[in-house]
Amino acid sequence: MSALVATLWLINVSLDTGGQLAFKAAASDPRAGDGMARWRYMASRPWLWLGLLAYALHLLSWIAFLSLVDLSKGMLLASINMVAIMIGGRLLFREKLTPLRVVGILLVSAGVAIVGASG
Repeated sequence: MSALVATLWLINVSLDTGGQLAFKAAASDPRAGDGMARWRYMASRPWLWLGLLAYALHLLSWIAFLSLVDLSKGMLLASINMVAIMIGGRLLFREKLTPLRVVGILLVSAGVAIVGASG
Protein backbone atom coordinates (compact mmCIF):
# COMPACT_ATOMS: atom_id res chain seq x y z
CA MET A 1 0.00 0.00 0.00
CA SER A 2 1.46 3.35 -1.03
CA ALA A 3 1.92 6.18 1.45
CA LEU A 4 -0.86 8.19 -0.21
CA VAL A 5 -3.32 5.30 -0.06
CA ALA A 6 -2.42 4.62 3.58
CA THR A 7 -2.83 8.30 4.45
CA LEU A 8 -6.21 8.53 2.75
CA TRP A 9 -7.27 5.31 4.46
CA LEU A 10 -6.33 6.70 7.91
CA ILE A 11 -8.11 9.99 7.15
CA ASN A 12 -11.16 8.01 6.06
CA VAL A 13 -11.19 5.90 9.23
CA SER A 14 -10.67 8.96 11.44
CA LEU A 15 -13.44 10.99 9.81
CA ASP A 16 -15.95 8.13 9.77
CA THR A 17 -15.21 7.23 13.38
CA GLY A 18 -15.27 10.86 14.50
CA GLY A 19 -18.54 11.46 12.70
CA GLN A 20 -20.23 8.43 14.24
CA LEU A 21 -19.02 9.32 17.72
CA ALA A 22 -20.19 12.93 17.28
CA PHE A 23 -23.63 11.69 16.18
CA LYS A 24 -23.77 9.42 19.24
CA ALA A 25 -22.83 12.34 21.50
CA ALA A 26 -25.58 14.48 19.95
CA ALA A 27 -28.19 11.72 20.15
CA SER A 28 -27.45 10.49 23.65
CA ASP A 29 -27.66 13.80 25.51
CA PRO A 30 -30.24 13.18 28.26
CA ARG A 31 -31.38 16.83 28.11
CA ALA A 32 -32.62 16.39 24.53
CA GLY A 33 -36.21 15.46 25.37
CA ASP A 34 -38.51 13.61 22.96
CA GLY A 35 -40.02 14.05 19.52
CA MET A 36 -39.42 17.28 17.63
CA ALA A 37 -37.99 18.92 20.76
CA ARG A 38 -35.20 16.33 20.64
CA TRP A 39 -34.37 17.20 17.03
CA ARG A 40 -34.41 20.93 17.76
CA TYR A 41 -32.14 20.39 20.75
CA MET A 42 -29.71 18.24 18.74
CA ALA A 43 -29.67 20.83 15.94
CA SER A 44 -28.60 23.46 18.47
CA ARG A 45 -25.66 21.40 19.70
CA PRO A 46 -22.23 21.42 18.05
CA TRP A 47 -21.92 17.61 18.08
CA LEU A 48 -24.50 17.17 15.33
CA TRP A 49 -22.80 19.75 13.12
CA LEU A 50 -19.36 18.33 13.81
CA GLY A 51 -20.67 14.90 12.77
CA LEU A 52 -22.12 16.32 9.56
CA LEU A 53 -18.87 18.11 8.76
CA ALA A 54 -16.90 14.93 9.42
CA TYR A 55 -19.21 13.02 7.08
CA ALA A 56 -18.87 15.63 4.32
CA LEU A 57 -15.07 15.43 4.58
CA HIS A 58 -15.30 11.65 4.83
CA LEU A 59 -17.15 11.56 1.53
CA LEU A 60 -14.36 13.51 -0.16
CA SER A 61 -11.63 11.34 1.36
CA TRP A 62 -13.57 8.19 0.41
CA ILE A 63 -13.79 9.29 -3.23
CA ALA A 64 -10.07 10.10 -3.26
CA PHE A 65 -9.28 6.73 -1.65
CA LEU A 66 -11.44 4.82 -4.13
CA SER A 67 -9.75 6.57 -7.02
CA LEU A 68 -6.55 4.76 -6.01
CA VAL A 69 -7.76 1.28 -4.99
CA ASP A 70 -10.19 -1.31 -6.31
CA LEU A 71 -13.67 -1.04 -4.82
CA SER A 72 -13.49 -4.60 -3.46
CA LYS A 73 -10.23 -3.84 -1.63
CA GLY A 74 -11.45 -0.42 -0.47
CA MET A 75 -14.62 -1.83 1.05
CA LEU A 76 -12.69 -4.50 2.92
CA LEU A 77 -10.18 -1.98 4.24
CA ALA A 78 -13.01 0.35 5.26
CA SER A 79 -14.47 -2.33 7.51
CA ILE A 80 -11.86 -1.38 10.13
CA ASN A 81 -14.12 1.64 10.75
CA MET A 82 -16.47 -0.69 12.64
CA VAL A 83 -13.64 -1.68 14.95
CA ALA A 84 -12.60 1.93 15.58
CA ILE A 85 -16.21 2.96 16.25
CA MET A 86 -16.78 0.10 18.71
CA ILE A 87 -13.58 0.95 20.58
CA GLY A 88 -14.52 4.64 20.58
CA GLY A 89 -17.98 3.76 21.90
CA ARG A 90 -16.37 1.79 24.69
CA LEU A 91 -13.94 4.54 25.63
CA LEU A 92 -16.27 7.54 25.34
CA PHE A 93 -19.69 6.13 26.15
CA ARG A 94 -18.85 3.11 28.32
CA GLU A 95 -20.58 0.76 25.88
CA LYS A 96 -20.08 -2.94 26.48
CA LEU A 97 -17.64 -5.02 24.51
CA THR A 98 -18.85 -8.56 25.05
CA PRO A 99 -16.50 -11.48 24.43
CA LEU A 100 -18.28 -12.16 21.13
CA ARG A 101 -17.78 -8.54 20.02
CA VAL A 102 -14.10 -8.75 20.92
CA VAL A 103 -13.80 -11.88 18.76
CA GLY A 104 -15.52 -9.95 15.96
CA ILE A 105 -13.07 -7.06 16.38
CA LEU A 106 -10.14 -9.47 16.16
CA LEU A 107 -11.53 -11.21 13.07
CA VAL A 108 -12.27 -7.94 11.26
CA SER A 109 -8.82 -6.62 12.18
CA ALA A 110 -7.16 -9.79 10.90
CA GLY A 111 -9.12 -9.56 7.66
CA VAL A 112 -8.14 -5.94 7.14
CA ALA A 113 -4.49 -6.78 7.85
CA ILE A 114 -4.59 -9.59 5.29
CA VAL A 115 -6.20 -7.40 2.65
CA GLY A 116 -3.82 -4.53 3.39
CA ALA A 117 -0.78 -6.77 3.14
CA SER A 118 -1.93 -8.38 -0.08
CA GLY A 119 -0.95 -5.33 -2.11
